[in-house]
Amino acid sequence: MFEIRFLGTSASAPSAQRGLCSALVMFEAERFLIDCGEGTQRQILRSGLGFRRLDKILLTHRHLDHILGLGGLASTFGRWGSMESMQIMGSPDTLLRVRDLMRVVFHRRWEPNDKIDLIPIQAGCIFETSKLRVEAFAVQHRDTPCFGFLFQEKARRRFLVEKAEALGVPFGRERRLLVAGHSITLDSNRVIHPDDVLGEPIAGTKLCFVSDVARTDNLLPIVSEADLLVIEGTYLQRDRELATDFGHLTVAAAARLAREARVRHLVIHHVGRRYTFREVLEEAQAQFPETVVAADLDHFTIKKNEPLGWERWHTRRSRPAPVTESE
Repeated sequence: MFEIRFLGTSASAPSAQRGLCSALVMFEAERFLIDCGEGTQRQILRSGLGFRRLDKILLTHRHLDHILGLGGLASTFGRWGSMESMQIMGSPDTLLRVRDLMRVVFHRRWEPNDKIDLIPIQAGCIFETSKLRVEAFAVQHRDTPCFGFLFQEKARRRFLVEKAEALGVPFGRERRLLVAGHSITLDSNRVIHPDDVLGEPIAGTKLCFVSDVARTDNLLPIVSEADLLVIEGTYLQRDRELATDFGHLTVAAAARLAREARVRHLVIHHVGRRYTFREVLEEAQAQFPETVVAADLDHFTIKKNEPLGWERWHTRRSRPAPVTESE
């Protein structure tokens, strides 16, 4: 199961209702902060999540609305020691700008260290445990290297108690070894393999997170059959020429991707300030009914074959008040 808390959901500039881009993805004890727009650390405090174990920061790209909050977060970390370490991951191009930002916060000769490290990534696996795999994948957004992130819970196999008992596998260590994928030898010298006592693989939960992106045709195989697709909704279809000019999607295009990829649920974030909540939701749901438009501090839980869990922060209602401010 994954949880995701949206800390900021506005595109390009903050509004009275929305802060700049940031989201926290959680899986068991692991936390991944995706982007860190201006004001992110205050949103972390408002959410009640705190800074502990906030050690992995994944950056989609180098644009300032996605990274300016790193300065304040790093300064707080350096002053109060709220976290043990920060691993900031992004493209080499993105990390060059982050390095410049850190030299403003600390001093001009600052270099990555064991407290704050800059880790260049490329498309492929960037983090892995026995239960989780996180991959970066390239997306197109203007003239800068940009990533989306795939969080995949690894497949598991059910332990078949009846088969284990029939084979004489004792309780305890032997069964744990088989579940972990190791063969064992019984006192009778009979070798028992994991396949002897484990069922067919059961696919884990799949979460795809995309921020700024200009095209979707190359994303179809990546996001296919995801349990949740998170993707930008910066422009409505009526402003599709602006979307093209600035390297973004329309909400309709994002929803078509969700429909064609047969995802279970769609969450729209990175929302353009010129539109009301209702306009964005209606355009998306015309293409893909299982859509939610995220607001700041919304909390979602995603679990295979279960309904999407959703708690709205401010109102505790199923719908927020519409946003009406102009850009």
